Amino acid sequence: MTVAIIQFGGSNCDNDVLHVLQDVLGIDAELVWYKEEKLDDYEAAVIPGGFSYGDYLRSGAIASRTPIMDAVRKMANDGKPVMGICNGFQILTESGLLDGALTTNSYPKFKCEWSYLKVENTNTPFTSMYEKGQVIRIPIAHKDGKYYNDDASLQQLEDDNQVVFRYVDESGNPNEAVNPNGSRNNIAGITNKTGNVLGMMPHPERASEKIIGSDDGLLMFKSMLIGQK
Repeated sequence: MTVAIIQFGGSNCDNDVLHVLQDVLGIDAELVWYKEEKLDDYEAAVIPGGFSYGDYLRSGAIASRTPIMDAVRKMANDGKPVMGICNGFQILTESGLLDGALTTNSYPKFKCEWSYLKVENTNTPFTSMYEKGQVIRIPIAHKDGKYYNDDASLQQLEDDNQVVFRYVDESGNPNEAVNPNGSRNNIAGITNKTGNVLGMMPHPERASEKIIGSDDGLLMFKSMLIGQK
């Protein structure tokens, strides 16, 4: 399996993802600059976190219009796994690959802290190694992480089981107190209808080794690996 890690001006979690894939899991992964126009040689892609283009206009808006996103869109349409983390999630919504939008946190400050997530859907290339309802510990680091969608679209996401991760307490209960950004329905991550495109605000690459506080995120990358063998 060969994974493309997409780099934009302002990406800053690219090498974190590379470390997890290459050094922790032994996956063949490469950093790919945004000016590339083809990704035919890769079996999966990860759009990492950061502040692409300084978050000008809107977070992810400029990056979503770069040449490489046409290649990412082709990968998605071909059914290959595409994961967007934090700024990557913002880029996926701005490019239309995922529904909804990421807006400024209800309390409009940058938040960097640990969060608990409930795994709502294990029928995806990224979550097959989790158990449905499992509570995992993954950190967040964002200012524009509030997931928004209108009522009808939100209900459609829920009905189609596209909500993959939800902010919860340690016991798995979603409530306002544990919602770090004001996301509707405590949503922390969603997929497209076919399940091969995942966007999430928390950072699984920062929770992939016990030495840094949690390895709960490692199963996402392992699931992706197993699904492509």
